[in-house]
Amino acid sequence: MLKGFVLGIVVVIVAGLVVVYVGVTQGLLIPANADARPGKLETWAAHASLRATMRREASTSPNPLPTSIPNLLNGIKLYGENCSMCHGVADGSPSTIAAGLYQHAPQLAKDGVEDDPDGVTYWKIYHGIRMTGMPSFGKSLSDNQVWELSLFLKHMDKLPPQAERAWKTLKNPAPAAPATERAKKGGQ
Repeated sequence: MLKGFVLGIVVVIVAGLVVVYVGVTQGLLIPANADARPGKLETWAAHASLRATMRREASTSPNPLPTSIPNLLNGIKLYGENCSMCHGVADGSPSTIAAGLYQHAPQLAKDGVEDDPDGVTYWKIYHGIRMTGMPSFGKSLSDNQVWELSLFLKHMDKLPPQAERAWKTLKNPAPAAPATERAKKGGQ
């Protein structure tokens, strides 16, 4: 009796794995196109993995740089050069890249990371986030530059006047056309 019960459980597990395998390999369970809505399982797995990685790897130490005008201005300049094309500028308008990117990059003027711990923001910039558009800047920016970017992002909602002016003057490198304009050009 117990042997049949265990065999039944094994058969159900194997059958489930076969269904999942076929669903994935046939593109039925996890679509590959960037404009498809992710499923609940995919979304849960990505978020759970990122949260676990942050708990394990992100520093809990505060940013070692002082909150000074030069550090904030350097962070704003770095943001304009490396981040604004995906994460937008102060006016909150997405670029053409951001409008079509999957995972959608948060538009940081609206969906900021000011409440994130310093080490989490540093980790995300330094290492990037796998299977999203977020690249790793660890090999292209110095540790100091990553901390300057983190400092700006931490304080972007309450900048001193000189830094606020610099933030407001950043221009979107390629503003996305409104949907009505895309439709006129034959887009969807």
